[in-house]
Amino acid sequence: MIKNEVFVIGVMSGTSLDGVDLVYVKFDKNDYKNFVILNSETVSYPKEWKQRLQFAIDLSDKEIQELDNNYGKLLGGIINGFIQKFKLINIDFVASHGHTVLHQPEKGITLQIGNGKEIAEITKQKVVCDFRTQDVKLGGQGAPLVPIGDELLFSNYDYCINLGGFSNISFKKDGQRIAYDICPVNIVLNFYANKLGFEYDASGEIAKSGKINHQLLAKLNALEFYQKNPPKSLGLEWVQQNVFSMIDQLEANVPDVLRTVVEHVAIQISVVIKDNTSLLFTGGGVFNTFLMEQVACYSNVKIGLPDFKLIHFKEALIFALLGLLKIDNQVNCLASVTGAQKDHSSGVIF
Repeated sequence: MIKNEVFVIGVMSGTSLDGVDLVYVKFDKNDYKNFVILNSETVSYPKEWKQRLQFAIDLSDKEIQELDNNYGKLLGGIINGFIQKFKLINIDFVASHGHTVLHQPEKGITLQIGNGKEIAEITKQKVVCDFRTQDVKLGGQGAPLVPIGDELLFSNYDYCINLGGFSNISFKKDGQRIAYDICPVNIVLNFYANKLGFEYDASGEIAKSGKINHQLLAKLNALEFYQKNPPKSLGLEWVQQNVFSMIDQLEANVPDVLRTVVEHVAIQISVVIKDNTSLLFTGGGVFNTFLMEQVACYSNVKIGLPDFKLIHFKEALIFALLGLLKIDNQVNCLASVTGAQKDHSSGVIF
């Protein structure tokens, strides 16, 4: 008998280091749109782990390998806690994105730590992970990967926009799914909010109190990345080289930095969604009320938001779907999105 209902735990850690997002989701293989998020949770990082992940980019190859194993053990423990908390019994597999440490697709490099073998051993579950490496080997960006989920789960929207560490967009054009990173968001906003002792700028109140540095804003908007055609994607390395260095040269006042970056993000997003009405906004940045007001103002759109679970856990949900597609040997990476040589089924199964 063919099993049409599949129960999956999806696990996602974003570049903004908010924590580990977990979903327990039921998929109907006859129609993926008939999914149900049964349980969900975000587990914050212990302080030392947040610092280790923040500075992992500076580690040696040997240290990164050790971090990969230890982070896999951490994820395994977090997943077990999630299973126990919600008394989950029926689990077909776990799909884990891991945490991105390196992303330089132009050099053929992408690395998401969180060793799947460690997770499988600790949880005693089948694990699907490492979704990006194969795409980069095929000449793609290895990102964004969420658009296949937009295609299969949310095709009733013209544009799907995620506001996480980076903002990215996904839409259909001439019969093909197109997607790319728009600009950095929480990876910058949270970094500077941390300097004031806050995890993030809740509702954007600190940014709202600041003033726009027009010289900085002009330089941010003039960054070469924004002139490139897709496929294109961003990573922490790009932010460090192009954004943090520029901000630190031109503005020391944190509220003014946050105010200027919010304006920059709103302008860049408005370029791609202006006057459009059918939009799905998700990701942690959606809870930044001031940012969303600026986006609405610049793009001339009325922004309606889905329920909390979808806003917060869409990426974990979609990586659960990517895992299902991999296990069924179905396409989960689109060449039209990443620029790879072909559509393919990416991921490693433990």
